[in-house]
Amino acid sequence: MRFVVLSDTHNLHDHVRVPEGDVLLFGGDMCSRGTLEEVARFGAFLAKLPHPHKVVIAGNHDWPFERSPKRAVQALGEVVYLQDEAVEIEGVKIYGSPWQPEFFSWAFNLPRGKPLKKVWSRIPEDTQVLLTHGPPHDILDRTFRREAVGCEALRERVEELPELRAHIFGHIHEAYGRYQSGQCTFFNASICDLAQRVAQNPPWVFEL
Repeated sequence: MRFVVLSDTHNLHDHVRVPEGDVLLFGGDMCSRGTLEEVARFGAFLAKLPHPHKVVIAGNHDWPFERSPKRAVQALGEVVYLQDEAVEIEGVKIYGSPWQPEFFSWAFNLPRGKPLKKVWSRIPEDTQVLLTHGPPHDILDRTFRREAVGCEALRERVEELPELRAHIFGHIHEAYGRYQSGQCTFFNASICDLAQRVAQNPPWVFEL
């Protein structure tokens, strides 16, 4: 099964060339300002793509999913939206969650430590593909100042998951890249650069 992964398009999705595949995974931040109109535009973009399965989580710019979730999911259209829940596609278990350590006053913020550890404890042991908006600590999480800002509790939980094969995230635009650790491949799939312009960062593709 061929997975295509991208994140952090910030309302510039029409400028992205999306490869063909079986499952499209989106790691959050479809919006820039955080409006329902932006969500609907992203939903229209997804509707044009040929991928049989489309799985989406929200990010810190995607305010409608925190403030009016029913309307936001409706605006997104016929895709699988995950918020602290799992879906199984052709035998592959995918879990998605939008939370990240407190980052200014954006959506889906939680304090580091116990609140985030509680969120990540919900990730099932048999998760094979993990979709979060923010990165785990010290994996593709360094800012332009070279600070590792990923979530320590998420890193701990990821290391406990025996069947994890892929972890997709974004959030830290300048840390776009791929990293292999054991059987798990980590993808920072941020499409936009630090200034929220479309960078030369193509969507990642992998197979399971």
